[in-house]
Amino acid sequence: MALHEVNRQSENDPIFGSEAINNVAATTKLPQQEQAPNVIYQMIRDELYLDGNSRQNLATFCQTWEEDEVHKLMDLSIDKNMIDKDEYPQSAEIEGRCVHMLADLWNSPESVTTVGTSTTGSSEACMLGGLAALWRWREKRRALGQPTDKPNMVCGPVQVCWEKFARYWDVEMRETKMNEGHYFMTPEDMLELVDANTIMVVPTFGQTFTGLYETVKPLSDALDTYEHDTGNSIDIHVDGASGAMLAPFCAPNIEPWDFRLERVKSISTSGHKFGLSPLGVGWVVWRNKEDLPEGLVFHVNYLGGDMPTFALNFSRPAGQIISQYYNFLRLGFEGYQRIHNASYDVCEYLVKELNKFNLFEFLFDGNREKGIPAISWRLKTDANVPFTLYDVADRLRTRGWLVPAYTLPANVQQIVVQRILAKQGLTIDLANLLIADFKRSIDFLTSHAASQCTAEDVKTFDHSGR
Repeated sequence: MALHEVNRQSENDPIFGSEAINNVAATTKLPQQEQAPNVIYQMIRDELYLDGNSRQNLATFCQTWEEDEVHKLMDLSIDKNMIDKDEYPQSAEIEGRCVHMLADLWNSPESVTTVGTSTTGSSEACMLGGLAALWRWREKRRALGQPTDKPNMVCGPVQVCWEKFARYWDVEMRETKMNEGHYFMTPEDMLELVDANTIMVVPTFGQTFTGLYETVKPLSDALDTYEHDTGNSIDIHVDGASGAMLAPFCAPNIEPWDFRLERVKSISTSGHKFGLSPLGVGWVVWRNKEDLPEGLVFHVNYLGGDMPTFALNFSRPAGQIISQYYNFLRLGFEGYQRIHNASYDVCEYLVKELNKFNLFEFLFDGNREKGIPAISWRLKTDANVPFTLYDVADRLRTRGWLVPAYTLPANVQQIVVQRILAKQGLTIDLANLLIADFKRSIDFLTSHAASQCTAEDVKTFDHSGR
């Protein structure tokens, strides 16, 4: 009688009938044996369902929708190392094209010859802009025989990347404070804090907390007067994480905020926010070559050829940069304008519908002349309701919506707000479904007595990432 050994791991086994799928995924120790790719793929894919639907994440500033062609380009670029410009010269060429397109969009006087670089996001871009400002300030001080040991920067209420910059490079961060009805840095605020040790002033062009633009020209004008009176010249770095990819298309007639102002030496932005690219790309551009100190640029040759680099990271993927170039060619000025204006239209619709509840006071209503396509609100002081905005946020999560509730910074930390980012993919139809879920949530919370949620109860990951 012949003996037959049964292969219990046949590649023809159905995934959910295999032995491997009954294993618990390893979490702390590398498994001993290799396993079937389709089974492991299914196991990880199933776990990722618990992340929820990114399209319903109205907290994040980052893109959650891409065209199919972007996915194809990302697949083609998965093995391209952006730092290896000798091996991948066309990817390097594409990066340079994007830099010059952005320089032109931001009215650089030398858009064809100025310098800039891609980064992993606008946090890194901010830090590179800050480092260049720090080095320029040191060079000026040394030339005058003055000390360089106490640099400071002046900004409004900022995203955490600037706190990191200040701590990592030992720069004092002088942050203006919010007050009731006063939510961003004004010239008067700034002038109280600047001095001869100020390396730069950083207006946020699309504030994280509210969505408002910090207007740049009034700050620049005030610094002109300050320089006339004191002799101290202070540069501006515009943190345009969101607004730098919105204002050129949707608010072209607002006061100058970009390189039209001579004091603006660098601008940073997120490609993966309103640049509409996949996660993992930011940009920083300098007004002209002289504004990026040569001492910050490293030259390496061990990858083949001379490669100048100015970055906090080294090896990183090229796909996001290539996808950014795809968007620039695919959409052009008109396409960006149409997509972003549609997002502002969704903001207007949401404000109109939320106002019908007669419960909310808007800190920002998504006005395209004053900020990014975002809305932020608080409960009215006379709103006699048995719930907080934390409760509303918690209830909306049961339907998959992430609409964050949080407190404002120091001086106004007693104010709890909610915020919605309207991005590509949030249509009027989806907004209408969201409003229906707001109504269900408010009706439920009004009719069901319960202990109120706190910030800790609804705490999740920080979605303001660059």
